[in-house]
Amino acid sequence: MGIGWNARQRTLLGRALLTNKSLFAGLVFDEFDHVLETGYVGEDPVYIIYDAGFKKHIPAEKIDKIVLNEIKKAIQGQENFLSEQAAKMMGTEDVFSKALIENQLKNIDKQFEPLLQSGIPDDLRAYLGMSGFKVTVDYHGDLLELQSGGKNVGED
Repeated sequence: MGIGWNARQRTLLGRALLTNKSLFAGLVFDEFDHVLETGYVGEDPVYIIYDAGFKKHIPAEKIDKIVLNEIKKAIQGQENFLSEQAAKMMGTEDVFSKALIENQLKNIDKQFEPLLQSGIPDDLRAYLGMSGFKVTVDYHGDLLELQSGGKNVGED
């Protein structure tokens, strides 16, 4: 009699050890303003959309990458201003800190994959929600609207 794990136990253990999760859980809504549930299909995180009584599972990576790319587009061309403001907020307004922040903003796409793996901390995700960050998608998981602070991302 050997010690073995059944498939369900392996799946539950795998999920407990997973760092790969829905990045914007609690911040993604359907077109009827219902927050999307999150779950897993196997080991892959998904957003769950209710469509005419059926649960439709959209891979989290699809929605998360769309949102990250929209954020990247909004940052492009604003790196200098954003790095100045970030340095002020951190109390490190020296040239080196500003240059470091600006470089990180210019290369933000290199940080997406690690972010998708590690996720956004729960307290930061809660803060994003309180500050008006909201993602709205249709039942295919296509982006309809991305708001931050009550404004659509990309607006001046």
